[in-house]
Amino acid sequence: MAIITEQRAGGVNRCAFLDMIAWSEGTSRIPNSDDGYRVLVGATPAHPLLFDSYVAHPNVLNKAFDSTAAGRYQEKWSNWVSYSKSLSLRDFGPLSQDQMALQQIRERGALPFIDIGNFEKAVRLCSNIWASLPGNGYGQHTNTILQLEAAYTGAGGALIQTA
Repeated sequence: MAIITEQRAGGVNRCAFLDMIAWSEGTSRIPNSDDGYRVLVGATPAHPLLFDSYVAHPNVLNKAFDSTAAGRYQEKWSNWVSYSKSLSLRDFGPLSQDQMALQQIRERGALPFIDIGNFEKAVRLCSNIWASLPGNGYGQHTNTILQLEAAYTGAGGALIQTA
């Protein structure tokens, strides 16, 4: 579960969307990972790769993936440097990771769609951020919109009601 409160995030749908991303990226399913907040890129449930300290982004390069992605939302070190400054984040702890992910979602214009439950539109807008979301060009495994919707509603997210 996201650490950020519903009130601070801006509602239950936003927290559920964060939980869906963590599920999609596979981080929340890694044992002993603080619900994904301590995961390094390339981790699997059978072979967890974790970092020990939240003081700063671990900046560990996984050569197999040519990536420094880390944390619940698999944030690259270079992105972390920029966002930590612009958002005045003191560490790479769970709350900071949640705030950074929400800022990325905000920048894609997806928050209003999340708020009203237009889940598919929000996912489309965010697909270029997270490789596990459908519709990106990363060439990695992606989850289907139905799988993502199940994770989102399972985390308490509401969908727009259509007639």
